[in-house]
Amino acid sequence: MTATPLSTLLQHLSLQTLPNEVCRLFHGWGRCYPGLEQITVDWLQGQLLISLFKEHDQQWLDALKSELLKLVESQPWAERVSAVILQHRYANGAPVDLVYGELSAMPVVNEQGLKFGLSLGAKQNMGLFLDMRLGRQWVRSQSDGKRVLNLFSYTCGFSVAALEGGAEHVVNLDMSKAALKQGKVNHQLNGHDLGKVSFLGHELFKSWGKVKKLGPYDLIVIDPPSFQKGSFALTKDYQRILRRLGDLLTEQGSVLACVNSPDVSAQFLIDEMAREAPQMHFESRLPNPPEFPDINEDSSLKCLVFNAKSA
Repeated sequence: MTATPLSTLLQHLSLQTLPNEVCRLFHGWGRCYPGLEQITVDWLQGQLLISLFKEHDQQWLDALKSELLKLVESQPWAERVSAVILQHRYANGAPVDLVYGELSAMPVVNEQGLKFGLSLGAKQNMGLFLDMRLGRQWVRSQSDGKRVLNLFSYTCGFSVAALEGGAEHVVNLDMSKAALKQGKVNHQLNGHDLGKVSFLGHELFKSWGKVKKLGPYDLIVIDPPSFQKGSFALTKDYQRILRRLGDLLTEQGSVLACVNSPDVSAQFLIDEMAREAPQMHFESRLPNPPEFPDINEDSSLKCLVFNAKSA
């Protein structure tokens, strides 16, 4: 990487003010900034998290750290920054370097009036996918009085949004019991009635009976990983979920189907839904947050809304 891309990154971080809630400040993944494709920067309401997805030489890393220190010290918002953290996502365990300040490993952040607990420095992902902000907003707007199924729920961000939107009950399913434990904490942070939430720490394809028993559902959110060793491969296992929708949805039910792989198009979801669940029709694709620009829209996050044809 040359000095020019580094200068571009610093220009994007030279802000007059910082957001009042958690937010992505720089998104290199979208390939809109040559030479910076493997870098993202997130504002965690007091902490700046710079994530590197590719190894760089020590000289470049030293230059980056030096420039970040100068940037923080020169900005009008310097007093709001308690830590600058560099995370090496490409390395085993995704270790972090503390560039400035003192790390707060378990911060609580706000997004659209909702609170979420994060985990920094110990895990690859911090506990909240910021590019899904408008997806959570949509679920919140659609959940009043509804039973919601949240598949691959991770730390239950969609569930928190659904309960805040007035959902009658939400069922969260994820293989990671640790993620579900944090999901419970997220609900508690928002003062939610846990009697309206179920947490299933199971592998989906071995748990259809339990999932069906808690239904039927008015809204199903499907947000799987692109690949999970031994349990999920997107291009062959997504269909196994879609063909079950008839048994899980109410007659007027809706589905928010998501794909985060840059190699899988929105049309894949539309075609597979038509094949496996012909009772559903494609309604719309949700926009992505503007802070996540992408040179190719179909490479970015895809969140598609489907409604039952009888609706």
